[in-house]
Amino acid sequence: MNVPQHIAIILDGNGRWAKKKGMPRNYGHAQGSKNVERICEEAYKMGVKYLTVYAFSTENWNRPKGEVDALMKLLRNYMKTCLKTAEKNRMKVRVIGDLTGLDEDIRTRILELEEASKNNDGLNFQIAINYGSRDEIVRAVRTLAKDCKEGKIEAEKITEEVLESYLDTHGIPDPDLLIRTSGELRLSNYLLWQLAYTEFYFTDVLWPDFTKEELRKAIEQYNRRDRRFGKTGEEDTNV
Repeated sequence: MNVPQHIAIILDGNGRWAKKKGMPRNYGHAQGSKNVERICEEAYKMGVKYLTVYAFSTENWNRPKGEVDALMKLLRNYMKTCLKTAEKNRMKVRVIGDLTGLDEDIRTRILELEEASKNNDGLNFQIAINYGSRDEIVRAVRTLAKDCKEGKIEAEKITEEVLESYLDTHGIPDPDLLIRTSGELRLSNYLLWQLAYTEFYFTDVLWPDFTKEELRKAIEQYNRRDRRFGKTGEEDTNV
């Protein structure tokens, strides 16, 4: 089986999963975070080298305050848990997004996690927190414009590769496969630049119920795709 080098996941359906069980939405988010750890382990066993998950978007601040507060508390706890998991599984963790919008203690825990895991040689695990792709691109362009103004780079020499180096995901290969759970069929402002030639897989399964078997189904579907990157099938045959 051809395993994708990089899988990106939109973790959707935690709240609905909890509601179906007569539990508060926060319970669903807690169970969803536990499932992230399980899927990280299974993905790496299958041969996946990079896994990027959408944990909290720039738009999620618009949710009810009680839910946002609970998510931030869960995030604080998850940073501690992830530190132990990273050490145990040799996982290299990187957080993408606008960290300036987070409380100082959360930013500190993120930096500690990234520093502690930076030399690990296992799964490269990216967590998108306070992330929105449009926001990412705007921040990148602002920095690039500033560098142009200061003479660090000439506008005529700006290429896709140069702009990409200013994105949160610089140095990380583009995803081969995007998985979105819970039946929603949209990208929700996630990795818009990086998903240019990514294969999409949508499933009705709610995130807490997404198992290694469901992951294998997604990869099997990926294997049935003909990835041509703008070429024709005949051109691929002649290469």
